[in-house]
Amino acid sequence: MSTDELAGIAAQLYGTAFDGFVPARAEAAKELLAASAPTPQTRALAAEVRTLPKPSASAWAVNMLARRRPELLAGLAELGTAMRRAQDSLDAAALRSLGRERRTQLAAAVDAAREAAAQQGRAISGAIATEIEETLRAATADRGAADAVCSGRLLRALSADGVDVVDLDGAVAVPGAPGPVTGLKAGPEGAAKGPQPAGEKAEGARAKAGAEVQREPRLRAVGQRRPPGPSALERARAALEEASGAARSSRGEEHRTAAAQKEATEQAEALAAEVTRLAKELAAAEERLREARRQRESALTAARQAGRAADRDRRREDLARERVLRLGDTPAD
Repeated sequence: MSTDELAGIAAQLYGTAFDGFVPARAEAAKELLAASAPTPQTRALAAEVRTLPKPSASAWAVNMLARRRPELLAGLAELGTAMRRAQDSLDAAALRSLGRERRTQLAAAVDAAREAAAQQGRAISGAIATEIEETLRAATADRGAADAVCSGRLLRALSADGVDVVDLDGAVAVPGAPGPVTGLKAGPEGAAKGPQPAGEKAEGARAKAGAEVQREPRLRAVGQRRPPGPSALERARAALEEASGAARSSRGEEHRTAAAQKEATEQAEALAAEVTRLAKELAAAEERLREARRQRESALTAARQAGRAADRDRRREDLARERVLRLGDTPAD
């Protein structure tokens, strides 16, 4: 069975609408077996297709983002490389600046994921948006996580604490295949420079990340020397400083949004009171209108009656005048 064939089918399935994944998966397996004489390889491929897991809602939204706005994910991956470089060099100023940039890019990416999901007819709740943000944040903390996010076949949300390698076990479907986002530059972790597929094997990325963690002890064991790098405590302190800056910014944003919410609530209450007042005025005006219409109808009735009485009186007057004229023309006896 070819991994490329399975990856091609998976690429189509993980690009479908969230609620349409299961029927699309069943149809894809059915089409493989619809051949006049399916081979054992075809049957095996169909079985693999049937076992492709449905992604979580947050992972599905990230997959939509990988297909519709890949430049946002590429930007986050490159930002993560710069942050890891600053963390390794204990550059606190750079970490603070990059942390602010990451918050901006994460907000834009979450908004784009909401829009991409809305185009597929699905709304993103606040809880799912939080999972999306945590997943994208993990992509900036670990190159393997960035590759998983960019694969377009993410199955579940990711998380990172800024110190440990992101757990990618079972996070990507068909991990041996490239994803739709390409052209990510290799970071300082030792990969070759120049364009490379962003959908690098997730398992290979995890192995590489693990190798980076264990490389220094292994070199010391064989007597090789290398410049001393920052200790785990120093890296943790740098990560803590970056996280503290993010927390301070978040608290400031929380205060601003709380003030905005209070202002909006007061404005809404004032408008509600104004609506109530106007509704009362409208009700009074409608009552006056009804009274004016009743008076108009009464006036019209009185006018019709007066008109009919005037017509009768004019007819009597005319009859009386004609009689006078007749009597005046008749000779007296």
